[in-house]
Amino acid sequence: MKRDPRTIMIVGATSAIAQGAAAAFASEGASFFLVGRSPERLGTVAADLSARGAVRVEVLAVDPADVKGHEHAIAAGFAAFGSFDGLLIAHGTLPEQAACERDPSLAVDSLSVNATSVISLLLHIAPKFEAQRRGSIAVIGSVAGDRGRRSNHVYGAAKAALDVFLQGFRGRMTMSGVRVLTVKPGFVDSPMTEHLRKNPLYADAGAVGRRIHDAMVGGRQGVLYVPWFWAPIMFVIRALPEAVLRRLPL
Repeated sequence: MKRDPRTIMIVGATSAIAQGAAAAFASEGASFFLVGRSPERLGTVAADLSARGAVRVEVLAVDPADVKGHEHAIAAGFAAFGSFDGLLIAHGTLPEQAACERDPSLAVDSLSVNATSVISLLLHIAPKFEAQRRGSIAVIGSVAGDRGRRSNHVYGAAKAALDVFLQGFRGRMTMSGVRVLTVKPGFVDSPMTEHLRKNPLYADAGAVGRRIHDAMVGGRQGVLYVPWFWAPIMFVIRALPEAVLRRLPL
């Protein structure tokens, strides 16, 4: 039987999208274990959630990209709450493609943050969710992972790797009654994209977060494009022959 998420772990809790999702959960009286790099920003987010109706908020300041800290972070969360109804993984970076081409170490860092560290977290936490045999796990990917494009193929490669991992991970967790959702936002107006010129396709980060909340509470699993119109857009882009795609200014 489906159970609405009420006790939530959020990794990358200070991201704009994560805050949007958390605010929606807080308004329903949820409790939170927040993980992020900055203790100051975590404190600000925690205070905001409490003001919005959160019953309990605990924070842990660790770098989600540091895989050496994952075991400790997860153990701390389960020691504090016992179990979780929901997990949202929302940390990541958006590297500049040109910079990655000039300095390959930046490309390696992007792959580590956007793919390897997320996979590590999921593998560490999977046995906990399998043991409780319930819960909803949502991971923020990107439409960039659907097809390699010259404008951002380093970031896209990381998100593509994560996408494939989540396909198999979803199959594994389904056997224990745990739902896994891959969230694929398009362009999002957030601090991560503040240096980019905006266009009408950009979505509000808070709205994206609320959509994630709705999907988790509704028991959805599989892939969620946010906003919805990215599903048909990416269907077309995936269908393009590579000979055509590589000539397009994408």
